[in-house]
Amino acid sequence: MTWLTKWAFGNKAAAGLLIAMALVVGVMSYSSLPMEFMPEADNPQVTITALGPGQNAHSMEEKVTKPIEAAVSTVKGKTGMTSTSGDSFTKVDLNFDSKTNMKDAAQEVQKAVDALQFPQGVMKPFVLQLNTSMIPVSEVTLAFDAGITEENLKLAETTIIPELQKIEGVANVALYGKTAPQVTVKLDPRLMAEKKVSVQQITSLLQGRNVSASIGEQTLGGQTGSVSVVSSIDSIDTLKKLPVSPGVTLQDIATVQEKSDQESVSRSNGKDVLFAIVTKEANANAVGVGNKVKDAVDRINKDVKGTEAAVIFSTSDMVVDSVNSMMREVLLGALFATIVILLFLRNLRATLVTAVSIPLSLAVTLYLLDISGITLNIITLGGVAVAVGRLVDDSIVVIENIYRRLQKESFSIDMMISATKEVARAITSSTVATVAVFLPMGLLRGSLQAFLLPFALTVTYSLLTSLVVALTVVPLLSSVLLRNTSMKEHDPSKGFQRFLKWNLNHKWVSLSLGLIILVSSIAAYMNMPKGALDASDASMVSVELKYPNDTPVAEVLEQGKRLEQELIKQPQAETVIMQSGNSADAAKWGNVSSATAVNFTATMKKDADAQAFLDTVRGLQNTFKGATLTAKEASIMPSASTSEYIDIAGEDLTQVTAAAGQVMDKVKTINGIQKISSNMEDTKPVFAFNVNPAQANAQEVSMQLAAMLNPIPLGEMQLNGSPASVVLSPLAEPKSQADLQNITLMTSTGPKPLSQLASLEVREEPAMLYRKEGKPYVRITAEVDPKKVSEIGASIKKETDSVKLPEGVTIISGGASADQAGDFKDLGMTALISIGLVYLIMVITFKTLRAPLAIMFSLPLAAIGAVVGLLVSGVTPDFTAVFGALMLIGIVVTNAIVLIDRVKQNEAHMSIRDAILEAAGTRMRPILMTAIATICAMLPLLFGHSEQGSIVSQSLAIVVVGGLTAATVLTLIIVPAVYELFYFRKSAKQRKKALKPAAYPAAGTN
Repeated sequence: MTWLTKWAFGNKAAAGLLIAMALVVGVMSYSSLPMEFMPEADNPQVTITALGPGQNAHSMEEKVTKPIEAAVSTVKGKTGMTSTSGDSFTKVDLNFDSKTNMKDAAQEVQKAVDALQFPQGVMKPFVLQLNTSMIPVSEVTLAFDAGITEENLKLAETTIIPELQKIEGVANVALYGKTAPQVTVKLDPRLMAEKKVSVQQITSLLQGRNVSASIGEQTLGGQTGSVSVVSSIDSIDTLKKLPVSPGVTLQDIATVQEKSDQESVSRSNGKDVLFAIVTKEANANAVGVGNKVKDAVDRINKDVKGTEAAVIFSTSDMVVDSVNSMMREVLLGALFATIVILLFLRNLRATLVTAVSIPLSLAVTLYLLDISGITLNIITLGGVAVAVGRLVDDSIVVIENIYRRLQKESFSIDMMISATKEVARAITSSTVATVAVFLPMGLLRGSLQAFLLPFALTVTYSLLTSLVVALTVVPLLSSVLLRNTSMKEHDPSKGFQRFLKWNLNHKWVSLSLGLIILVSSIAAYMNMPKGALDASDASMVSVELKYPNDTPVAEVLEQGKRLEQELIKQPQAETVIMQSGNSADAAKWGNVSSATAVNFTATMKKDADAQAFLDTVRGLQNTFKGATLTAKEASIMPSASTSEYIDIAGEDLTQVTAAAGQVMDKVKTINGIQKISSNMEDTKPVFAFNVNPAQANAQEVSMQLAAMLNPIPLGEMQLNGSPASVVLSPLAEPKSQADLQNITLMTSTGPKPLSQLASLEVREEPAMLYRKEGKPYVRITAEVDPKKVSEIGASIKKETDSVKLPEGVTIISGGASADQAGDFKDLGMTALISIGLVYLIMVITFKTLRAPLAIMFSLPLAAIGAVVGLLVSGVTPDFTAVFGALMLIGIVVTNAIVLIDRVKQNEAHMSIRDAILEAAGTRMRPILMTAIATICAMLPLLFGHSEQGSIVSQSLAIVVVGGLTAATVLTLIIVPAVYELFYFRKSAKQRKKALKPAAYPAAGTN
């Protein structure tokens, strides 16, 4: 790489211009780089949701869930399928292999579902495949003084939504929570009996009434034209006058009226609201779009009277917080690194030369990210924060060598080039080795790759740039700033050299101690509980109020509104969102839930104590009798799960349920499990009528009962220029079993009470039906201590293995520990590949197998420090800790390479022992400088707050700082001992040869 240094000195003007250009394009790239919360990544799952108002769980399973499961069973790349059937809804989740193209998979699923036919009243299913780019940039609530009326709904659609839609960079604005116009038909059973009209006649009332048909072309009067038939019902009066039987119109037997149909309840701070969900264009800047949405909301509140618009969620705020946090840590890291250099060299000019490498490397990195199409997000910013300490390493080694040479020799350009050349091999191989560690991260398949590739490229770009800067800019600036500097010669530490000489004479002491400490560290790590990645966002809290499924919905909503008022009263809460019920809008996003559950999302005020809010809410449990109240920190990151699940599946639901009971009894006893539940715990009464075939037709009884107890869609009509659904209202509202049995039905022999036609059987059945791979299954879910995920996962496996299962029943465990084990395995394999690549690069550099092997001994030394750091701090290792260990592979070998490279240079004119002693004394200062600079640059990450979803966490910082500290100290002790051990015979011969001349004079004197 000497040619690069020579070129810089031979083309100073061009080099200076390139430096200026690099800084300018870096600043321009920073301003033009799209900022977003997360890099684009596909979730390897497709969700199918279907709504069937009025259908019970069993009907939804038989008529909707099973046909969907059969249709998608052959979709390519599918690894698993689970389904949930509840009252009025179905949800089917398909999991896919990480190699699957999720866009193609979603299209294949959509095609399979579109080919199905469903019963009347069941909506067309929604197929959803989530991607991080679908995270809304903003969520806006719209409240009106007069409530959500038809006029206000039109105002929102014609004025407010277009105002948001015209913002530059906005891709789509979806309006949710709308109330659809609806016409209800309430039948009078007495008048129906008098007029002898059946329910079947009413259900077919609108068939053929709304028609727009083309008959074909005809030539009439010499002109050819098309003939068409058009008919529509455009008013309630027209609907009332429709004939249902000879001489009888609808108004003769029913009351017809208009009302608003509200599928679900959405409220904000006690007011009914609409939601405007804003998503941005692919290349738009999330911060810019988010700020413009806030400006638009301010204009709406000012210009549209009687409207209250509010931004309740904005990823742009999170991005700004992340950018500010990371930039602060980068600047602090750069400052600490600069102070370290100044303390060691005690020369301000030399410090300024090195400090230039950080902004210059970052500027080029930002430009390379821009042309690579990578956005500025918490992952890439994490890469910058991790790399900042390493950016000065190469420059430190170069400036320290130039500085050391200047203390002994007179200044010259040739000396500058020679001093750079002396360390060029060491810094090039160490930087390439570090890059070889990070680049394989981007080769991990699936969702991990989407997150790690931008990180790996950010670190790679910055490190390679810092190498080029160290080989060109640093010697060039040194020749200008250090030209007339007078310096005192630096003497290596004689005390350290004496200790090292003793250490080399007693290798077994240091090597044995090192081995004992390493084995102890590995044992300590193996026994440590592994935790889950903390991805909670304390600025948001989610609360759920869940009642048993047999609780009336009206009562659930009443209690939900009572809890809403309690939450609004809390001083920490800024906005409280309440949502209940299923709607088509929510189903599009895969959100379907029990009708007896009310969900709240509370956004916290700035710097509010979220834990105090959680404690207060949990303390309200006793005031809601019969309900389950849960509160937890909300997160938009999927990795926040700290729950374990056990699935018991089989053909016979009775056997499955019995086995699940045994498993629950065993798992309950495990220490660390905070809450355990089963999906079969919730049951509701089913009132089953067995019809006597001699008394009535079962199908007719079913249809009449359905019409009497459920709303039945009759079709559509035009109302005030908009489509409105026409619904047949329930005829009866029984309050007791006696009321239900006394419902009067029409039969061929006249009206009769239901009790004379069928016998009633009341039984308890699961409120929801669950299936896995097409078989019934019970899922037991355990919320666990996030710091003991792996330990509890192992205990669960031990307990479930001891359960004796009936034939055909299987148990599968999963959840946080299984996901974690998969991540650890992937990173472990990546670590092995990285170690192999690092060794290969060093073998190519040193052209021998033994010297690189001695360097590789610095890796286990780093493991000692990493484990000690985790033990001392009391922090539980998680996914990011393993990620930090992976980073250590690249960082730690740098010091050993710098040391052994000097040893190899010395061996040309010294013995191995003298070469080691001289190299250790000479290289101790740059090794300590680079290590301390990197450690200090990591301190803001160590003591700071990690951003939500970032792979740069406190756990990672502890591993890197601890590992690098131990490796730096032990590299100067263990690596020289190992190196001399590999060349033991040659070194011993050299020492004997050196002793012989000294022995002869001593012998001659006797």
